[in-house]
Amino acid sequence: MTGSGGGVRDGDVPEDYLAGFERILTEVASTGRRLSREELDSRRVLGERAAEAGHGLRALVSGHLSAALAVWPRLSAPTDRALAAVHQAIDAFAEGYERAQRLAVRQEEAARREFIDDLLHGRSDLGRLAERAERFGLRLSHAHAVAVAQGADSYVEGSGAPRQVEQALFARFGNHNVLLTTKEGRLLCIAPGNEGEVLPYFAKQAHAATDGGRVAIGRPHPGPGGVVQSYEEALNALDLAERLDLADPVLRAADLLVYPVLTRDRQAMADLVHDTLGPLTTARGGAGPLLETLTAYFDSGCVAAAAARRLSLSVRALTYRLERIHQLTGADPTDPSHRYMLQTATIGARLLDWPAREG
Repeated sequence: MTGSGGGVRDGDVPEDYLAGFERILTEVASTGRRLSREELDSRRVLGERAAEAGHGLRALVSGHLSAALAVWPRLSAPTDRALAAVHQAIDAFAEGYERAQRLAVRQEEAARREFIDDLLHGRSDLGRLAERAERFGLRLSHAHAVAVAQGADSYVEGSGAPRQVEQALFARFGNHNVLLTTKEGRLLCIAPGNEGEVLPYFAKQAHAATDGGRVAIGRPHPGPGGVVQSYEEALNALDLAERLDLADPVLRAADLLVYPVLTRDRQAMADLVHDTLGPLTTARGGAGPLLETLTAYFDSGCVAAAAARRLSLSVRALTYRLERIHQLTGADPTDPSHRYMLQTATIGARLLDWPAREG
């Protein structure tokens, strides 16, 4: 077996990376001096080249030791001098090797971050984006879905929570073309649309790793633009959960499609909220307590006792509030014929942050 530019020493190490080693070892060991700056730099450069060529450090060190053993019988210097020379030379070589590896890691991280930013924002030529995606295990010709986890803390790649989730996910599924990353302090998982178990498992692990954080899962969509669409669906689901105070730790965009439909015509929804619930602003204490009552009542399946428990009220007090709403709006929350309009307006009020942002 031969390496580029020369023969091969023990351990399949090309002689190029041992160039000058025996000469330096012989001279330095015989004089007792330390390696000069030029000699150390030459060893570092060779270490960098070896790393860039993809050779393993263990084999490279073994090759240096084999070369040292080959010349050892010819050394007239004391053993401690010879060992010091070997140590200096190999240490400089390893320093150059590690420096090149750190640079390669930084360049890889920068390329990965640039790709993720372009992917999630729909930037870059789609064909070129698809080519870059294969480098990171994604085939954008297929459908993909995105899950986003948000906790109390801001997360970056390599920190505790992302690393914990990644280890759990890969232990369960291996590398099934899944990409885990972080974006704006959130955890993200991009998975093929036909791998239906990946994102729910990610959601479970991320919920635990973020100490009870909330996770949203977008729908699968095809093509490079599909990743962006699924990502935006997941972000919108997290936003809805916060505005509507949803209790579920895991949200699916597919289950929340009614909300974008309700707000698609924002002006129509604002008109419905104002016309239906506007009279509540004239109540003592404003619309807030009565709007909270409607929310609890509808979220409890229109069961007065359950709604009262949610609000820490007596059933009698809750019933009084419902009657007051009827008096002010002309719509009876307990009447099925009025209920849909009131519930839709109540949802709209929460989505529009009414009455705080009225107008």
